[in-house]
Amino acid sequence: MKIISSLTLILTAVALLAGCDRDRMSERGFALPEGNPAAGRETFLYMQCNQCHTIEGETLPQLAGAEPFVELGGPVTRVKSYGELVTAIINPSHKLADGYPEDLVSEDGESKMYVYNGYMTVQELIDLVAYLQPQYDVVMPAFKYRVYP
Repeated sequence: MKIISSLTLILTAVALLAGCDRDRMSERGFALPEGNPAAGRETFLYMQCNQCHTIEGETLPQLAGAEPFVELGGPVTRVKSYGELVTAIINPSHKLADGYPEDLVSEDGESKMYVYNGYMTVQELIDLVAYLQPQYDVVMPAFKYRVYP
């Protein structure tokens, strides 16, 4: 009886440990506190994001010798989620920008965007996302439907 109990306990522990490894990279349970959009705009300028990025409808200072080529914000056909924006900032090579010439946004398959992970505080990240997220305006995509006679 003691052997069966011990074996059951061991098998249960192994099953539980195996289940823990399956969803390690899940975003479930991950939530950052609210950010300050005004402080996020300051972070955008301080980190010199405006060297490569513009914001639709915003007038940002131009950096000497820089010509921004990736526009952020404006009309999009789906919501830019909080998680997507955080990922784009801390892991820019995760998904490269669509619609831009590859040589502008990629070098050997990696994003040309600076990785600020060792320089940006968590608070700056939170504020930057709070600034960027409302810049996007979700619109209904335009579809042309074929009319059948």
